Amino acid sequence: MADETSTEFTPTALPNGEDTGPAIGLISQYVKDLSFENPNAPAVYQWQSAPQIDVQFNIGADNVGDSLYEVSLKIDISSKSDEGTQFIVDIKYAGLFGVRNVPDDQLQPFFLAEAPRILFPFARRVVADVVRDGGFPPLLLEPIDFHGLFMQQAQQIQAEQAGDVAPVGQA
Repeated sequence: MADETSTEFTPTALPNGEDTGPAIGLISQYVKDLSFENPNAPAVYQWQSAPQIDVQFNIGADNVGDSLYEVSLKIDISSKSDEGTQFIVDIKYAGLFGVRNVPDDQLQPFFLAEAPRILFPFARRVVADVVRDGGFPPLLLEPIDFHGLFMQQAQQIQAEQAGDVAPVGQA
């Protein structure tokens, strides 16, 4: 009779069912603060010039409990034309993340690159809806490469620490 060899994988059982693998999970997401201003209504609806739209964003992360972090995406938008301000939108969209067994050096890349990438589409929809509800065409924000921005910022910080920063104004 031939010797049979098993190729079946048998996971190693951890004591008391303990899971020591790293994990991050989105618990909840929500609008934390939202403001829409239409300071020149109703005259703004008769203006003919094309608006200039300025979008600024900021990312923050706060420890709010044992293994709980709130990541917030703050977006400030202003739409102005030759006649004046059409509208202003300020939104702070946040997510509550549970973290388990993740090394501290891996938290910042997640909170500043991956978490905003998860939250952004939902904040984008809220912005589009509030601008539309304000009487304007929906504003669809362009996607943002949060990972690329994080890497660019990290490289800039490394260059500054190494003293390799080029003087401003040189090509």
